[in-house]
Amino acid sequence: MDRITAAQVFVTVAERGSLIQAAEQLEMSAATISRYLVSLEDWLGARLLHRTTRRVTLTDAGQLALPSCRQLLETADEVKQMAGNLRQEPRGRLRLTCALSFAEAQLTAALIEYQQRHPKVQISLTTTDREIDLAADQIDLAVRISNTLEPTLIARPLATCRSVICASPDYLLRHGTPTHLDELARHRCLVHALVSATQFRFRQGDKIVEPTVDVSFTTNETAILRRALLSGGGIGILPTYYVSEDIQRGALVPLLRDYPLETMGIHAVFLSRQHQPLALRLLVDFLVEKFGGEEPVWDRGLNGPSMWP
Repeated sequence: MDRITAAQVFVTVAERGSLIQAAEQLEMSAATISRYLVSLEDWLGARLLHRTTRRVTLTDAGQLALPSCRQLLETADEVKQMAGNLRQEPRGRLRLTCALSFAEAQLTAALIEYQQRHPKVQISLTTTDREIDLAADQIDLAVRISNTLEPTLIARPLATCRSVICASPDYLLRHGTPTHLDELARHRCLVHALVSATQFRFRQGDKIVEPTVDVSFTTNETAILRRALLSGGGIGILPTYYVSEDIQRGALVPLLRDYPLETMGIHAVFLSRQHQPLALRLLVDFLVEKFGGEEPVWDRGLNGPSMWP
């Protein structure tokens, strides 16, 4: 039973004193009005109305129930009004999740800019490298870097994630600059623990090549891997969204340009498009525009020949 409608029927009948007049006002049939009243009485376990051929009057139980039903309808109207306001002006709390490295390098600043445009939106950002259950953890939006997404989720592409193999000028001065994949075996290689040596996957024509590498340093934090590279610890692979500024200022030097690394997609992932809060819809649109799609904003300074060997 639709209890809101049943309460509305009861209040209208009580105010009009007639099932027929209530049916006309609510644009329902008299039979429908009667069904709603019977359902409401069955749910409450009490008779609410005395019905005669001439008039409908309230029972003692009906007199007690009438103020509460009116309050129920007022509350329902208030909820509807608040929901309408949410559709007109973004507000409320959004819960997001994202890998720490992307949150640190790109997402956090973008979220602050979004909040400056929409100050009534609160954001709760959780960083993790594991894929969490959006429904179980009540996450509104996940920013995921992957080429394999769950088919039950909705995903909007935000940008392409390119990676770059690089080293510091100091390391290359001491150990030389590799020009072929086979030469990596003679260098000290630094890797992220999440992918280890499998990160060294290059495209060579139609094939994927995984050269042998000497892993001398492993960490589970992208920031530490970057610091080890900047300190001259060896050769490593990092996403351009994290090291584009280091490359542009010459602190890291891209290597093996003829052997491109695999790319991945950066996606905004959420559960459903239905009944999506305005704040969430505007945030996804903002991130799509902000990050730039096929040519992300952080890659635009890396296209000149001076950025590459």
